[in-house]
Amino acid sequence: MKTIFQKIIDREIPAKLAHDDEHCIAIHDVNPQAPVHVLIIPKRHIARVGEATPADQALLGHLLLTAAAVAKKLGVAESGYRLVINNGRDGGESVPHLHVHLLGQRPLAWPPG
Repeated sequence: MKTIFQKIIDREIPAKLAHDDEHCIAIHDVNPQAPVHVLIIPKRHIARVGEATPADQALLGHLLLTAAAVAKKLGVAESGYRLVINNGRDGGESVPHLHVHLLGQRPLAWPPG
């Protein structure tokens, strides 16, 4: 069964795109936790970062570089932003498809949640 992200990638479900390339998409979160909250999602399904393999190294790097580019595009690179990857139930994972949260445009406290 496809995850919601796979359905978005396949254009079966609409989403507000912030970025689209051959390896990933970036979409605005439908339940934003900051004024800027974008999800960077690989087009190739990897359930979670804990299941990534050495063969995924280039794709993982691409996700982080894309996050930085999207942060610049959305105007939060200068003021700062946070990148979050949830892994597993206790890590806050709600969709079993690796994705990077980009949060910005407000002060973010530490430690989180």
